[in-house]
Amino acid sequence: MKENDTPTKRYLFNVFPLALLLLASAVTIWSVINVQDTYLTWVLEAAPAVAWILVLILTYRHFRFPNWMYAVMFLHIIVLLVGAHYSYAEVPLGEWMKQWFGFTRNNYDKIGHFMQGFTPTLMAVEILRRKTDLKSFGWIGFLSFCVAMMITSVYEIIEWLASLSNPTDTEAFLGTQGYIWDTQSDMFCCLLGSVCALVVMLVVLKRGR
Repeated sequence: MKENDTPTKRYLFNVFPLALLLLASAVTIWSVINVQDTYLTWVLEAAPAVAWILVLILTYRHFRFPNWMYAVMFLHIIVLLVGAHYSYAEVPLGEWMKQWFGFTRNNYDKIGHFMQGFTPTLMAVEILRRKTDLKSFGWIGFLSFCVAMMITSVYEIIEWLASLSNPTDTEAFLGTQGYIWDTQSDMFCCLLGSVCALVVMLVVLKRGR
């Protein structure tokens, strides 16, 4: 915060992340009640969101993201928790999308994979800008893009390992819905999300936040 910021601005700057944390906690409780599939599926699908919340809490004093980024993270966490509650293939929004756009499958999971590219890229850009000596947005953007694609690659490997360990109980976790190109399309959605995030960061940085 700048020294000439008003007390009201400083108050909102500090309270906003706390308000999002309370909302995310409430959604987490809602998400785990009367899950659509098994609780094993919920744990597998909600674990990234819960772990993310804990990491943000533990690192809050040492590294503060801008409030607008916390809002994006909150949206991403909500996407994950809603998907975990219904199981991605059964989320009502995905069913509505089938009717609106004529999809043959519930594509709610593609929203999650888009966010899987969008949010980590934003976070990586912010961290690299503030914690490294890199000045070129080209290098920062490239490395942030690599971080997002690495995350989605690791997640797809985890899904594969889960399917090998217990094919029956992890079918909902995989969420392929019979689509043979599910893994490739998931990674493509992540790529699109990452590219969109880089465009957003270019605009934000040019405007000086």
